[in-house]
Amino acid sequence: MTNLPTILRQAKLLDSKQEAQLLESSKAANLSVVEALLKLDWFSPAELLSHLSRIFALPVIDFSNYDYQSVCRSLGLVDLIRQYEAIPIRQSDHQLLIAIADPSDLNIEEEFRFATGKQIELVLADSKQIKGVIRQMYGTALDSETWTHNKELSGQDLANLVHISDDELDDLEDLSADNAPVSRYINQILLDAIRKRASDIHFEPYESSYRVRFRCDGLLIETQQPSHTLSRRLSARLKIIAKLDIAQRRLPQDGRIKLQLTPDTAIDMRISTLPTLWGEKIVLRLLDSNNTELNIQALGYNDLQQAIYQKALAQPQGMILMTGPTGSGKTVSLYAGLNFLNTPQVNIASAEDPVEINLPGINQVQINPQIGLDFAQALRAFLRQDPDIVMVGEIRDLETAEIAVKAAQTGHLVLSTLHTNSAAESILRLQHLGISPADISSSLSLVIAQRLARKLCEQCKVEEPISAELEQQLGITELQSIYRANPTGCPDCNQGYFGRIGLYEVMSLDPTLVQVINHSNDVRDIEQVAIKQGMQTLRDSGIEKLLDGLTSYQELQRVLYL
Repeated sequence: MTNLPTILRQAKLLDSKQEAQLLESSKAANLSVVEALLKLDWFSPAELLSHLSRIFALPVIDFSNYDYQSVCRSLGLVDLIRQYEAIPIRQSDHQLLIAIADPSDLNIEEEFRFATGKQIELVLADSKQIKGVIRQMYGTALDSETWTHNKELSGQDLANLVHISDDELDDLEDLSADNAPVSRYINQILLDAIRKRASDIHFEPYESSYRVRFRCDGLLIETQQPSHTLSRRLSARLKIIAKLDIAQRRLPQDGRIKLQLTPDTAIDMRISTLPTLWGEKIVLRLLDSNNTELNIQALGYNDLQQAIYQKALAQPQGMILMTGPTGSGKTVSLYAGLNFLNTPQVNIASAEDPVEINLPGINQVQINPQIGLDFAQALRAFLRQDPDIVMVGEIRDLETAEIAVKAAQTGHLVLSTLHTNSAAESILRLQHLGISPADISSSLSLVIAQRLARKLCEQCKVEEPISAELEQQLGITELQSIYRANPTGCPDCNQGYFGRIGLYEVMSLDPTLVQVINHSNDVRDIEQVAIKQGMQTLRDSGIEKLLDGLTSYQELQRVLYL
């Protein structure tokens, strides 16, 4: 129980009226006293820390100077950390140092002393930083039921398990038990990936080492290096929970896993195994549709691009193509379009390889070439099902392209993807597949090329002036500042970045562009006319995001090779 409002009044930092208002605001908004105090804007965070430091004679710390992750991991006191927003940052055999925002709450010291048996010392930290640390380590979408009170297992702990041979794996009991050490260790890795908002997890065996990597915001980050002797146990356990053939280690296998986090929260994962020289590499793709933003407004289109996309979606027929390399966000853009169109009045069908996000109200078909169900076969079946809108995961061959074009010409709205570097190159790609320029211009209504760039963390990004050389390179005439990532990052981000944003070039086929397509197969001619008609290139879109402070020049170099 906190008595901070009274203490602040006694220190003549608040009057009686403010004390009552603070208590009322805290209760009404269900906020801590410190949060309510900062929300009322009577003190800045730095001023409040300074006052509390003076009143309680406690030092103020910076989390970057402490290995708080290891301390929290070894203690495993997730419920206490969340309840009191108190972060253990350093420990010895008899003492534990804890960072808090409200030193007036005497229960913190008592609870942690009881839980650890250690003498507790308190230090002060910024309330927002504490919340960021908790979000970084334990996430925000998961409640306390998800976490156990047991100390987490490390790879070194597991290395003490007896080494096993291939022949012994088939009937090993501890790999099937959910509470076995290997099972608990894998669950820790999965939950850690979810906390860090990872899209993929890589389990990689080598001759004398083993590593686990997460793909966060498009880049792989190494997280753990368990003993290489665990390789067979880890791969066998993952295959067991995915219901794959544990005895088959010479051929690739694919499957799905559903991890039940809480009674109300589950996450789907796609698993892929690959036999390598030193064992099976396993990749998990996290398919968390609940955390995938399927709103066109949130994807990074500027107002004009968004208006053009939504206008094309509103047409009763025509073809909309998303283009870009693998991992550029094409599928999410298509899903956002389908989500925009998804009403009870229309029949929508999609053919995908694989189906990554479940969209209620849309008939989603998983492509299976092994039994003859390819994109062309699925598309032919769709057209016999009275569709209004059809999505084809990818146009890969002439047969699929021809059916899609005819569907777009005969009163259907068709959405699909291609693998090309720019919007203009999509026209040439369709021609190379065998589609005539006349059919392209009569069916195609919109092409969107896109890339994904990491967004700068709003909490720790660093402002820097634009050099004269960079101004000339980017064609910027107005003097202004840009931002770069903080290489050390903060509790809110991954190495200075948080999330990703789309860079787009949106090419709408108007009569002038149609005429060029019918008379020229030169990509440069098509692109120049599109630019004259108002199309913003990927480069221009990237520079716009740079000047808006959303991404960095270094990230644009990585994504667009500026």
